[in-house]
Amino acid sequence: MKKFLMLLGMFLLITGCGGKNDENIPKEFMDSVNSSKSYSLSGSLEIINDEDSFTYALDVKYLKSDNYVVKLVNQVNNHEQIILKNTDGVYVMTHKSTQLL
Repeated sequence: MKKFLMLLGMFLLITGCGGKNDENIPKEFMDSVNSSKSYSLSGSLEIINDEDSFTYALDVKYLKSDNYVVKLVNQVNNHEQIILKNTDGVYVMTHKSTQLL
């Protein structure tokens, strides 16, 4: 049992130490993005303007040939804005949510 654990530990040590170089990771990531046909990402965007701060939920979908949809939702008032780019042009759509009183 001790030999097995020792071999397992050596295996993990050898395979763990042969990792990627930190300097190559950004280049490999950009190569992967540039060669992909499409991708989707989501995150949070904070805009700071003087003393004001605005936080948006961000959702992006991209299709090769520079077609994309960007959806921004304000986290405070749920104001939604969509930026669409396709072969016909670039469009900005704003949807204001209505609340029942």
